[in-house]
Amino acid sequence: MAISNGTNGKKAGKPFPPGVHVPSLTWFSDTPNQEIDWEVQKKHLSFLIESGLHGIVLAGTNGEAVTLSPSEKSQLVKTTRELSIRLGRPELTVILGCGGGSTRQVIDETRLAKDSGADFALVLVPSYFHFAMNEDAIVAFFEELADASPIPVLIYNFPGVSAGLDVNSEMLEKLGHHPNIIGVKLTCGGIAKVARIRSRFEPEQFCALAGQSDWLLPAIAIGGIGTITGLANIYPRACLELYDLAISGRTKEAEKAQIELAAVEWGFAKGGINGTKWVVAKYLGYPEASCHTRRPYPRYSGAKKQAWILDIMRPLEGKEKSLAKI
Repeated sequence: MAISNGTNGKKAGKPFPPGVHVPSLTWFSDTPNQEIDWEVQKKHLSFLIESGLHGIVLAGTNGEAVTLSPSEKSQLVKTTRELSIRLGRPELTVILGCGGGSTRQVIDETRLAKDSGADFALVLVPSYFHFAMNEDAIVAFFEELADASPIPVLIYNFPGVSAGLDVNSEMLEKLGHHPNIIGVKLTCGGIAKVARIRSRFEPEQFCALAGQSDWLLPAIAIGGIGTITGLANIYPRACLELYDLAISGRTKEAEKAQIELAAVEWGFAKGGINGTKWVVAKYLGYPEASCHTRRPYPRYSGAKKQAWILDIMRPLEGKEKSLAKI
C-alpha cells in the first residue's frame, strides 16, 4: 500500500554504510521527572563522535527508546548532528529508532527523523498485538512503512523485546527487494541469516549487521557489513580495531580481538541497560546521579553486582586507552 508524500516504493537514499555503529545511551537527571541530562548527553555524544565510530543510533534499545517522547527523539538527532558538524564529522551517519503501536505512528516517526536530520530509521516489529502478527502482517507492515518513509528503513530484528516475533529468512528475502528497505540489524543472533542474506543480495542493496560485537568477526566472514553494538559506548576504539582487522583479512589478530571483546560484552548482556549505564558512567567519569534508567526500570544497585560488572569490563580498559593515543 503506497502512501503519499513518502517514497512510494522508490529508494529514498544511500545504502547503509559498513562499519561499527553505536546505540547511544540516553542520560537522565536524577529528578522526579527524569528529564534528559543534556550536559552529560552532549559529553557522551562527543566522546562517541570523536572516537571515530561510523554511525550513532539514537533511541535504540540501549537508548531506552520506549521511554522517550517524539520531541526528545527529535532533539537527540538535532544535537548529534550539531555536535558532529562542530567536531569536524559532518558526514557522520545518524540513525533514529522509530517505533509505535501502529503503522501510522511509525510512519510519523520516520518523518520526524527526516525533519530532525537523521539518515536512516531503525524499526522494530510492532508487538503489542503480537498474537495477531503473523508473517503476512509483519511483511505488510514493513512494506507499507517503507513506501511512506522519507528515509531508508533498517529492520531491527530483536525477538526479545518484540514478544518473540522474529523476522525470518523468507520474510527478509522478500523485504530485501523493497528499494527503501536497506538492511537488517540481527539482535536475534541469527548468524545463518547473515549468510542467507548475502547469498541473495549485494550489501549495497540489502545488508546484514550483527546486533552485538561478540560475533562481529563471524558475521563479516560470511557477508555481514558490520555491527550496531552497545559495547561501543565504553570501548569504541576496541570495536573499531576488531572491524578493521576483520575487513583487512588479518585473521589471527582478529580472532584474538574477537575473543577479548566477547568476554567483555558479557557484562553488558548480563548487566542489562541499568548495569551498562552504571559501568559506562563509572569508567567515563559521568555523575552516578545521571546513570539511572527511566523508571520503572530499576536502578543497578548492590555492591556485589557492581563489583562483578567492573571486573568483567576491566580487561579492555588498557587497550582502549592505548588505542586512543594512536
